[in-house]
Amino acid sequence: MSRRVVRQSKFRHVFGQAAKADQAYEDIRVSKVTWDSSFCAVNPKFLAIIVEAGGGGAFIVLPLAKTGRVDKNYPLVTGHTAPILDIDWCPHNDNVIASASDDTTIMVWQIPDYTPVRNITEPIITLEGHSKRVGILSWHPTARNVLLSAGGDNVIIIWNVGTGEVLLSLDDMHPDIIHSVCWNNNGSLLATTCKDKTLRIIDPRKGQVVAERTRPHEGARPLRAVFTADGKLLSTGFSRMSERQLALWDPNNFEEPVALQEMDTSNGVLLPFYDPDSSIVYLCGKGDSSIRYFEITDEPPYVHYLNTFSSKEPQRGMGFMPKRGLDVSKCEIARFYKLHERKCEPIVMTVPRKSDLFQDDLYPDTPGPEPALEADEWLSGQDAEPVLISLKDGYVPPKHRELRVTKRNILDVRPPSGPRRSQSASDAPLSQHTLETLLEEIKALRERVQAQEERITALENMLCELVDGTD
Repeated sequence: MSRRVVRQSKFRHVFGQAAKADQAYEDIRVSKVTWDSSFCAVNPKFLAIIVEAGGGGAFIVLPLAKTGRVDKNYPLVTGHTAPILDIDWCPHNDNVIASASDDTTIMVWQIPDYTPVRNITEPIITLEGHSKRVGILSWHPTARNVLLSAGGDNVIIIWNVGTGEVLLSLDDMHPDIIHSVCWNNNGSLLATTCKDKTLRIIDPRKGQVVAERTRPHEGARPLRAVFTADGKLLSTGFSRMSERQLALWDPNNFEEPVALQEMDTSNGVLLPFYDPDSSIVYLCGKGDSSIRYFEITDEPPYVHYLNTFSSKEPQRGMGFMPKRGLDVSKCEIARFYKLHERKCEPIVMTVPRKSDLFQDDLYPDTPGPEPALEADEWLSGQDAEPVLISLKDGYVPPKHRELRVTKRNILDVRPPSGPRRSQSASDAPLSQHTLETLLEEIKALRERVQAQEERITALENMLCELVDGTD
């Protein structure tokens, strides 16, 4: 009788756990817009959630530590004239976030480290180039200030946020609505899925489709796709019988999937969240109350089911924390932010370990906040792998870094003088001019506050006189 050999993996016992009630974010009116994006974006400093807003689009930004009940008057980020469909934090600046809207624009916002007193209404820059709603945003993984947007006009635009310029426009590759776009590890290729049921790999700088697969899943519902660390593709979709599927593809041979997993029968589109450090993919369906996760390896059957985290409440959306935002002392390997109808609940994935020491096998060096390239260098054809950092001593987010936008004069055709660096100045010190402006603004605010206090005192005196008169 042959003994069954158990597969060796340090991730076989990953388990998920919802945070305690006091660690959740309560009383948030999560957006009810019908759109298959995650509605939530998170980084080591902030949690951003698209919310219901009358007369336009808005999202709320909370410091991670601000758990508990959120005041109903808490300031929002408002500026769009129609609902917001997607938000994405810049991977190279934890204070910068982009939002895409039904109003056809993309806005890029600078979020202060302190809690603002009133709504943030002025973006650093508004990017206008789409003719229909913009539903997908994705920052470039290694180049500074490079942002991708995809719209209902079936066009993908790649922007230099530091100058407001369109770097590339891919407008004749998709005959129908684009459902998802994903960069590969170094940002040299894109994987897209489209309503025409085709999975494409695109070289954006050459403007070419380098590989494609028609009907990777037979069903009619939308597809999603993400790159793995070694350049393969993971896709989620539906079978002809509406069973949800996860497939692994080798782009060099798109004839048959390397592996195919069938799951359950449901309408919810599965959003794949892939962690390249552990090679685990987490599948979260909108309307589901579970997160399934699989390990991707080099040995057959290549896609190994690990476990399912289940809860009672269905999820409206999901945020996925970058690796540098996790608590390495608790052996966290992933953290999700699950949106309910009126709250956001953290869900922590951990690998149980007896030792309190840093587990270097769970935490290889991971992409840090420094870009590897400038926008111009990437556009000229250079590629670079992400700049990695160690998590051994934990990660401390850098202090507030300002994104400066320098719009180029399109009438001035002279090349910019000096070295070709994109004007993001995320590492530039505050200028004397900026300090003087801030001091003047503080002085003006103090004068206004003093005037208001004097006015309040005068009104109180008038009230006292009136009361005395009636007596």
